[in-house]
Amino acid sequence: MATRGGVTAGRPYELVVFGASGFTGHFVAEEVARVAAGAELRGSLRWAVAGRSRDKLQGVLDRAAERLGKPELKSEVGIILCDVSDPSSLADMAKQAAVVLNCVGPYRFFGEPVVKACVENGTSCVDISGEPQFLEGMYLKYNDKAAEKGVYVVGSSGFDSIPADMGVLYTRDNLKGTLTAVESFLTVKSGPEGYSIHDGTWKSAIHGLADQGNLRTLRKQIGHKPLPIIGAKLKRRGLVFYSQEFKEYSIPFMGSDVSVVKRTQRYLHTDLKETPVQYAAYATVGGIASVIKLMFAGLLFFLLVKFSFGRNLLTKYPELFSGGHFTKKGPTQKQIDGSSFTMTFFGEGYCEGQDPQQGKPNVKICTQVKGPDAGYVATAVAMVQAGVALLKDASSLPKQGGVYTPGAAFSKTKLIDRLNKHGIEFSVISKSEA
Repeated sequence: MATRGGVTAGRPYELVVFGASGFTGHFVAEEVARVAAGAELRGSLRWAVAGRSRDKLQGVLDRAAERLGKPELKSEVGIILCDVSDPSSLADMAKQAAVVLNCVGPYRFFGEPVVKACVENGTSCVDISGEPQFLEGMYLKYNDKAAEKGVYVVGSSGFDSIPADMGVLYTRDNLKGTLTAVESFLTVKSGPEGYSIHDGTWKSAIHGLADQGNLRTLRKQIGHKPLPIIGAKLKRRGLVFYSQEFKEYSIPFMGSDVSVVKRTQRYLHTDLKETPVQYAAYATVGGIASVIKLMFAGLLFFLLVKFSFGRNLLTKYPELFSGGHFTKKGPTQKQIDGSSFTMTFFGEGYCEGQDPQQGKPNVKICTQVKGPDAGYVATAVAMVQAGVALLKDASSLPKQGGVYTPGAAFSKTKLIDRLNKHGIEFSVISKSEA
């Protein structure tokens, strides 16, 4: 029987990394190994890797053992054989775990069977999907059942969208008064070796953009009323604009951050009666030459994604159509080591004692979330710490199980402290009263 937080007595493993031999999965497995040996868990974590091939999974453990100088990993970590196309094998895996870290994407094709197996078998699960349709579809289908079983299904727990979602909450908690609006700006830096992203992310983007109509239908089915706008209305910026703060051009950020933050704010407003925060996300892109390149690539992408032959072309030749940004091999270790991200949040609100429904905002705050390589290192850190928070901060999770965003699940836990200790750093840059 699942107890609160999905942590179940009598199961052999607390954490299982499913898809550990995939490109992102091996970073996650290595991060679990690092955390298992760290100060908080000190070797007490029972964990396993899961996937289709014993040899590949053993290879992941061998590589982690070598990179971390921990030969004992080869024999101490469990190996579970299961396949996303075989529901009974997924059920067997779920029964052996308190929390599953699911690394098998694109989630729109492979995510649901894992959520279903976990919920039916009283197991919590965490994914790193940046696909709003999958995330919101799982909420519609499994939220009630997860609540009934007392388990937590927490999506978007990688770079999409823990820095944004928890960053907004961190900004709110550090403002004296009521935070009513936040804009975030993402800046990604790469080293001398440049950078590329594994084409799994590219495939998710292709299918996500092709499927916007179904996302609208899904949202109608969920049927949420619009959130009330508290405080001055946040002005939308253009498709391309020059950012005075960064002295470079910026564009709206295409990821799942806005949809995830909105879902968190809805939960906090509806269930915890907190003031909802308006949010917009942007990314800096550099000078005018970068803007022109990006616009051409973007136009081509949007044209091709509408037709099945175009989607096939995009899928087959990721390097060609992304100008080398996405590759079938993904980044090299050197490229990963040279990469980092900074997300800067500009918040405004009303000082203590002032009604946010009256007058103009009179307090400002600027905060930052910084971290290592976003795609793989920060994603692995965020996902593993989300798993640890489910295990260790069970009494601070929402009272009921369900399908949650990271901010909704973890707003009362020590997740931000945990991230700070593991290289994703949250800080206040400045505060001012107008």
